[in-house]
Amino acid sequence: MFFSIIIPLYNRPQEIDELLDSLTHQTYSSFEVLVIEDGSTHDARQIVNGYRERIDVHYYVKPNAGQGFARNFGFERAKGDYFIIFDSDCLIPSDYLANVVAFLTKTWLDAYGGPDAAHESFTPVQKAISYAMTSPFTTGGIRGNRKHLGQFHPRSFNMGVSRAVWEQVGGFKLTRLGEDIEYSIRIQASGFHIGLIHDAMVFHKRRTDFNQFYRQLHFFGRARINIYKYFPGELKLVHFFPAVFVLFLIVLSLLNVWRFTAGVTAIALGWLAVAGNALLGGYTVLLFVHAFIKTGYVRVALLSVIASFIQLGAYGLGFMQDFFKRVVLARD
Repeated sequence: MFFSIIIPLYNRPQEIDELLDSLTHQTYSSFEVLVIEDGSTHDARQIVNGYRERIDVHYYVKPNAGQGFARNFGFERAKGDYFIIFDSDCLIPSDYLANVVAFLTKTWLDAYGGPDAAHESFTPVQKAISYAMTSPFTTGGIRGNRKHLGQFHPRSFNMGVSRAVWEQVGGFKLTRLGEDIEYSIRIQASGFHIGLIHDAMVFHKRRTDFNQFYRQLHFFGRARINIYKYFPGELKLVHFFPAVFVLFLIVLSLLNVWRFTAGVTAIALGWLAVAGNALLGGYTVLLFVHAFIKTGYVRVALLSVIASFIQLGAYGLGFMQDFFKRVVLARD
């Protein structure tokens, strides 16, 4: 089986250097790499050219149109039997392709997704963000587990599709805002078999600081509403959880203020505030203990609590923003 690895790139030359270096260590060698420079102002041509003697790599430059259409550009030029999409901020374990081949040989999938984890070299903040995005106690855990709610949708940081899928379904119709989920839904609707390859794991750096992480998750919350506009049935109760969490924090903050200023009603408000504080405190402790067990570092566990709150808060705010704007107001 010959793979075409497609990597959209936008102003991240250092990331592609690290990703390409990781691909030089693959134990399965039947693959090509297509790097699609999507209108970058800081291109990686020199870096990519430095790998031509080590792997079969091809470098393309196109006007900026977003990551979804950059992947389509790669699909059109790929020679492989199977296409694999990575984000530029991933590091690929040496047995990744071997694991994919072993799985597909035994159980064929027309499209697959794989989980992500934090590499030991990542900073404490990156490890904390990785925890928040993979924990079963946030919304992240459903993406890379064997058991998940509803149909599994591969995510484009680590996703594979067969050539047959490309020829029949085509590529991405959206370039951002949930483009990978929309693509997965169309693949499934066309009768193709989609699943998770648990051993097709990548190390995903994601964002390097909490400000970037907030912006990214706010975008993800908006993306969920974008998917809803195309496929209303794909909006599940679980997708409302971050918004409920945000509303809970707002109400709890008001209760804690009012309990000291409400006079005769302070007792009732006090009991509600105490109950809410206990619930929030228990959840915080749960996150810390689980993160410590998973990572082994107190500092990372503390940062993981912060990252988890940012993940839920940013996603919830982005979700509510576009839900109100694109669903509620659209009905008026």
